[in-house]
Amino acid sequence: MPAKKRCEFQAETRCNQAVLRLVGKCPHCRLEFCGDHRMPEHHQCQNLENCRQQAFEKNKAKLESERTVASKMAMA
Repeated sequence: MPAKKRCEFQAETRCNQAVLRLVGKCPHCRLEFCGDHRMPEHHQCQNLENCRQQAFEKNKAKLESERTVASKMAMA
């Protein structure tokens, strides 16, 4: 029987908790984490700033595509 995968978080000490099967893999750094460290902010994800920049650019493009321009009305 294979050993359980353990959290890949390493700070001062290594986390020894079991990896979450469905949501434990970080989509940014591809490492696997326990419930305490699964969020990018909680495991100091190396790709977090890149992720934030991509989300910012995507949101910016969406907002710019939805921009409306009001026509000026002539005063008679």
